[in-house]
Amino acid sequence: MEQIKAYLDQVATISQEDWAFFKSKLQRRVIPKKAVFLKINIIENHISFIESGVVRLFIPKDNPEKEITFGFSFKDQFVSAYDSFLSQTPSAYQLQALTETTIVSITYDDLQTVYKTTQIGNLIGRLTAERLFLLKSKREQNLLNLTAEERYIKLFKERPELIKVIPLKYISSYIGVTAQALSRIRKRL
Repeated sequence: MEQIKAYLDQVATISQEDWAFFKSKLQRRVIPKKAVFLKINIIENHISFIESGVVRLFIPKDNPEKEITFGFSFKDQFVSAYDSFLSQTPSAYQLQALTETTIVSITYDDLQTVYKTTQIGNLIGRLTAERLFLLKSKREQNLLNLTAEERYIKLFKERPELIKVIPLKYISSYIGVTAQALSRIRKRL
């Protein structure tokens, strides 16, 4: 719980009362490696903060080779099927732990209570929305402005640890190429 407190303390001063109330609503969960912890067509009921591990956001397909990976979340980041969470409608994608992942979560109802009772709730809502918007915007810009090779290079400059924990088939999907095309890119580099 102290990790999320340290993260929030970087952007705002949180009163002891607000922190105590917020903390009382948090639940720590350990997600096993490869476990899907939000399935398609299920309503997202949590915003979670990753204490350790890596989470993949993806659209499943009948053929697993055709799955579309469109995001990753890492330690000290929030993760959620945020559109489903906000609208309380079924998710169009899934969340999967790529490594054993420890998250601290708050439910939709508890967050609404925190919003009404404290100032910290609005901060968490804003930080989550901003982070998810920036990730989406950055990904769209990269897909439009960079070649697949440039996207691959940029991804590993920003997150060099990825190669160790994320299978290449997910990375190829994320940068928008086939596994074979990624293999050719890697041979050139």
